[in-house]
Amino acid sequence: MWPTDASWGLEYCTLILGPGKIRPRDTQALLPTTQAMELRKRDYHMERPLLNQEQLEELGHRGSAPRTHQWQTWLQCSRARAHALLLQHLPILVWLPRYPVRDWLLGDLLSGLSVAIMQLPQGLAYALLAGLPPVFGLYSSFYPVFIYFLFGTSRHISVGTFAVMSVMVGSVTESLAPQALNDSTINETARDGDAARVQVASTLSVLVGLFQVGLGLVHFGFVVTYLSEPLVRGYTTAAAVQVFVSQLKYVFGLHLSSHSGPLSLIYTVLEVCWKLPQSKVGTMVSTMVTAAVAGVVLVLVKLLNDKLQQQLPMPIPGELLTLIGATSISYGVGLKHRFEVDVVGNIPTGLVPPVAPNSQLFSKLMGSAFAIALVGFAIAISLGKIFALRHGYRVDSNQELVALGLSNLIGGIFQCFPVSCSMSRSLVQESTGGNSQVAGAVSSLFILLIIVKLGELFRCLPKAVLAAIVIVNLKGMLGQLSDVCSLWKANRADLLIWLVTFMATILLNLDLGLVAAVIFSLLLVVVRTQRPHYSILGQVPDTDIYRDVAEYSEAKEVPGVKVFRSSATVYFANAEFYSDALKQRCGVDVDLLISQKKKLLKKQEQLKLKQLQKDKKLQKQVSPEDRMEDATASGQEDSKALDVSTLKALGLPQPDFHSLILDLSALSFVDTVCLKSLKNIFRDFREIEVEVYMAACHSPVVSQLEAGHFFDASVTKKHLFASVHDAVTFALQHPRPVPDSPVSVTRL
Repeated sequence: MWPTDASWGLEYCTLILGPGKIRPRDTQALLPTTQAMELRKRDYHMERPLLNQEQLEELGHRGSAPRTHQWQTWLQCSRARAHALLLQHLPILVWLPRYPVRDWLLGDLLSGLSVAIMQLPQGLAYALLAGLPPVFGLYSSFYPVFIYFLFGTSRHISVGTFAVMSVMVGSVTESLAPQALNDSTINETARDGDAARVQVASTLSVLVGLFQVGLGLVHFGFVVTYLSEPLVRGYTTAAAVQVFVSQLKYVFGLHLSSHSGPLSLIYTVLEVCWKLPQSKVGTMVSTMVTAAVAGVVLVLVKLLNDKLQQQLPMPIPGELLTLIGATSISYGVGLKHRFEVDVVGNIPTGLVPPVAPNSQLFSKLMGSAFAIALVGFAIAISLGKIFALRHGYRVDSNQELVALGLSNLIGGIFQCFPVSCSMSRSLVQESTGGNSQVAGAVSSLFILLIIVKLGELFRCLPKAVLAAIVIVNLKGMLGQLSDVCSLWKANRADLLIWLVTFMATILLNLDLGLVAAVIFSLLLVVVRTQRPHYSILGQVPDTDIYRDVAEYSEAKEVPGVKVFRSSATVYFANAEFYSDALKQRCGVDVDLLISQKKKLLKKQEQLKLKQLQKDKKLQKQVSPEDRMEDATASGQEDSKALDVSTLKALGLPQPDFHSLILDLSALSFVDTVCLKSLKNIFRDFREIEVEVYMAACHSPVVSQLEAGHFFDASVTKKHLFASVHDAVTFALQHPRPVPDSPVSVTRL
């Protein structure tokens, strides 16, 4: 029974102890004096009308505000709009005119030189990792870096070659280049192995760039959120293992066959173990010693840099010094001719002309390109946001996607392979005084000088030294193996994502491993929402706060009222679990009770029908006066029959509560399955004489309830309250009376 409109103003959202007063507990005197005084300072008093959804909308003047669709904003045409778009997609026009030359230029010059010194050896090494001649690593350290200087929004990340990206490219070139040699889709000029791999890698870079630019222009920068941090860290750790294994052939001086696809890592390790006893001892020892000496020197320089970080104006360029020293020793001793140690070989000087990508390869590269596009962007945006937060500026994720895409797109036309940003170089760029991408421009110009004039000086550089540079730089990513211990203590669901990603990437290779990891991560989210935490809430004494009675010993259930809450939204995947958990937590076998009630009512109907048939036979044999008396008696029996339709009259157990309140504060959306489940909950509990209320719905959810025609004559907005306490207060003031007639609710 609902109150009249005039009586609503007299009902207030109150605590059980009094109207509108929220006071510290009477046991407060038992607390220490300081704590009691602190509680008094936090004490507040509140008095307001009890509000259901109908009244809340009237009080708050809820209405449908006019909406401007995003596509309407995009299609607006004006000079101001064009100027804003130009500044948005070409950020250099915003920050370069305001560039503080006196404050930043010296730091950017020093930082750019430091990054270029690292970029040179890493570019050569990561080109080998991608299965390409080393000079293409230099190209990939020049073109993309300069393009990002024009279009990027991060001031500190160092764009260029990166180990994870290179090994992903290497897996593609190793699998497609052998096919390409016998494929008519490859040009006649690409009949040798290196040229075939270069064409595959550059076409891949163009396709990666197209994906990134397209996603950025339609504001799909959020897709990277599906790559959670545990997934990315597990993936990059597995990629580091892949990188390490791929460099073993250079460390031992072996010539291995190419492996791609699932279990390729296992096959490579087995082949290394098989060929080690068969290799020339002198060559293998010379190559191993070269790699070991280079590795030791690199580690010692890095340790020295860490120790003297505060005293040195810039890090000691250990990689460059190792490169120069190894090249000099190799040339002087003759490692190539005397000991058959593999060297880099000829490095052509000058820039290569632009080459159109082979569009016929797009269909074969589509899946790998999309995976590389996502991984590259995930690495870049995560580092960019770290530096932006540290230095107090904003990074536009969509523009970063466009900038990275243009870097790969234009770089691919100039025969570069896909790039991202490097953590080690980014940290150096920041720590040596870099304040803007002017540092990136300086580093790219230094690399240009190497390409044009000095590249041929490194033709005697042993490949084992480049392998040592790659392996030493894996320290940070391999250090992520410690995540297993930290995630075991912090969050085992994240640990499961990390382990599955790691193992899938190791066994299935980088492309299929990423797909498997994303699918597993999304499925785990669905499973976790399918089995959320369900709880019965009790009132914390002398407050309007309701908490799980299983967790809070002082939270007590309100007599006659059950308050139920789920920790996740209710939708098609968990709606049935929600209903089952509700009935279980309420301590009443609702389905059995309804079934017993229907059986008893049906039995009553059958008995009544038999009695009517019997009465009709008797009426034919009695006088009119007796028929009148029988009709009067029959009417009295019918009125008594109405009384026996209740649980109590039927001899069935009654629930120990008269009202059920569903706390819907966790709902972020509802679907049609959720609407039907809620309707069925109202139907089932009313069948057992329990009234149902809802509380704490967010406005978008209310709108979806309205759109789904959830509210009708049997369930109105008066059943939905602004808070759990409003609903509890109303339920206590208006307990559901025992019905005088059978309840009839339409089943869905």
